[in-house]
Amino acid sequence: MTPQPAADPRGTVETVFRMESPRVIAGVARIVRDVGIAEELAQDALVAALEQWPRDGVPDNPGAWLMAIARRRAVDLVRRRETYARKLAEIGRDLPDAAPPEEPADPDGIDDDLLRLVFTACHPVLSPQARIALTLRLLGGLTTPEIARAFLVPEPTVAQRIVRAKRTLAAKQVDFEVPYGPDREARLGSVLDVIYLIFNEGYAATAGDDWLRPGLCEDALRLARVLTGLMPEEPEVHGLTALLEFQASRAAARTGPDGAPVLLKDQNRARWNRLLIARGAAALARADAHATGAPGPYVLQAAIAACHALAPAYEETDWARIATLYGLLAARSPSPVVELNRAVAVSMAHGPEPALALVDALAAEPALRAYHLLPSVRGDLLARLGRAAEARAEFTRAASLTRNARERDLLLRRAAETS
Repeated sequence: MTPQPAADPRGTVETVFRMESPRVIAGVARIVRDVGIAEELAQDALVAALEQWPRDGVPDNPGAWLMAIARRRAVDLVRRRETYARKLAEIGRDLPDAAPPEEPADPDGIDDDLLRLVFTACHPVLSPQARIALTLRLLGGLTTPEIARAFLVPEPTVAQRIVRAKRTLAAKQVDFEVPYGPDREARLGSVLDVIYLIFNEGYAATAGDDWLRPGLCEDALRLARVLTGLMPEEPEVHGLTALLEFQASRAAARTGPDGAPVLLKDQNRARWNRLLIARGAAALARADAHATGAPGPYVLQAAIAACHALAPAYEETDWARIATLYGLLAARSPSPVVELNRAVAVSMAHGPEPALALVDALAAEPALRAYHLLPSVRGDLLARLGRAAEARAEFTRAASLTRNARERDLLLRRAAETS
């Protein structure tokens, strides 16, 4: 079939690249063994698409087209390196040979370039913040502003982390690999955090016109499932997988016919995916079976998600248990966002007044200063207490802070409907 020109070819190129860039970078990194160079080659493919697609039309399989261009340039780069190496070898052929060190075999190795990319970007030579920022950029295809929003930190900080991380990986000559043994365990926490944040960006996009970005959710869930096969005795791996299965089960009910967000209490539970709920319950059971101590943060979050997923109706949700679980999570992984979620659960279990005290205590948290869900939650509590004018002001403020068009519309509608 002959490619057809797109109505907005540049927009089409940018959309396709955003969706396909993680796979392109991962596929090329396996060839060049350098994630920084792989990202540059992927960007070269984007430039080629911007030049050719408006003229020749968008190909039938644009992702494959981008991959082919990037791989071709990667192979050319490797050949140039090999030619240079041969010339060096000819110059030094009379020098004694030095046998390269043997690399131990990895009995658990898996053939998944995306997962290799995650583990490479989560190398311990990088700080935890840099690992997550770099992998979200490479694997999630997220922009610097979106990553900054996920981290609740300034954009320049994220940009510096990404640049320094790529330089560090290159300088340390970090291999593009899935590590084994203790090295794998040392990187697991960052890998789980990365997968979770990628899923969250797909589940509730920080910016743009769409509330959901299903491709990111699918990639994150697939990676979590692959990881359970790689590390079947790690409770937190099963906990993360359970959490994502439960969350993904609600995807079809989270938006209306027009794409607008649908709040949890208003969702049609008949549209929840029962297969994913069953998978989540099974993964949570496996996490419990392998537990050797207190549950980790992802197991606790999965248990919270299970309370929602298994409740026959919103009114039958075990909010008291959810509040207790959030208390355990706050003790295990202190965070103002966890405290905000705990306040929501407390409001449902014990009423809006004690919850409002918890929310007001978070008002001075620097990390939540521009976080739209803080005024959104406060607005809901004030509305339930009959303080309509204050509630409208909070919903309006929340709308001004979000960068997602769908969420902004929802918050403004709630402000208009509060009386």
